[in-house]
Amino acid sequence: MDLCITIKGVSFLLQTGLGILGNTSVLMAYTHIAYVESRLQPVDKILAHLAFSNLLQMLTRSVPQTMVIFGLHNMLDDSGCKVVIYTYRIHRALSICLTGMLSFFQAVTIAPSVGPLLTKLKSRLSQLVMPTFIGLWLLNMIICITFAFFSISPRNGTVPAFTLNLSFCHIDFHDSLTYVVNGAIISIRDFAFVSVMLASSGYILILLHKHSRQVRSIRRTQQGTSMEMQAAKTVVMLVVLYSVFFGIDNVIWIYMLTVAQVPSVVVDLRTFFSTCYATFSPFLMISTNKKIKERMVCAAGEQAAEDSEKQNTK
Repeated sequence: MDLCITIKGVSFLLQTGLGILGNTSVLMAYTHIAYVESRLQPVDKILAHLAFSNLLQMLTRSVPQTMVIFGLHNMLDDSGCKVVIYTYRIHRALSICLTGMLSFFQAVTIAPSVGPLLTKLKSRLSQLVMPTFIGLWLLNMIICITFAFFSISPRNGTVPAFTLNLSFCHIDFHDSLTYVVNGAIISIRDFAFVSVMLASSGYILILLHKHSRQVRSIRRTQQGTSMEMQAAKTVVMLVVLYSVFFGIDNVIWIYMLTVAQVPSVVVDLRTFFSTCYATFSPFLMISTNKKIKERMVCAAGEQAAEDSEKQNTK
């Protein structure tokens, strides 16, 4: 096997394994928290949904890509490609939308109640989570439907112009206008939610700065406020992480929109960077979220106790 292919295969394999492990761990932790506490806070619900969307991204994009690199071709027919690509595009879109939603909800949560409108919004946050989820799902199912129409299994011979070659599937847009319009719509949506998350994160940073000054002067804060501020720091770090990989992803995407036939190495690079957020964000959640860490430690302790009990029984 060629050295470059081996390096690429190992890179995708590690990324896929880490992403699936991390997001599954976060989902299991939140499932256990929901079972024990019978309810989740709005931010926790968003983080759990984000981990679910990231996991689906890994399963529908990174896993097939890794299989192709290691020589497994023609895995999907046209119908299979439509289902897999449509699922991937929805959950990739949900990843950015949920990160924007997360930053906005956290900004509202820690914002001082300075008016009746904000006070009312803060009191209704928990009720707005599910309607917002449904709205984001419907929005992205509509926007991403074109990918289901244009997705096909790879054909023998050269790749037609205005076709995204995803190795395991092709997305054939047929003409330049459809190709550019579709790319423009996706970019507008992405930049709109990035703008929301950057504006919300900027506001959160201002509040965190004010909070740190108050802590230095008073040296005492309420536990609930401290937990909210820690959650806010996690949200800001997630936004920074997303922004870095989003920037790299979109630089490559804009280049892809300017050429009729995209080299496969460019597609591989975009695939790798576009799934980096889904890979690393769960580990950021685990390292900065006290609830998740405590639940994982408890689960590990319970498992160790069960294993010890089995050994003693034998």
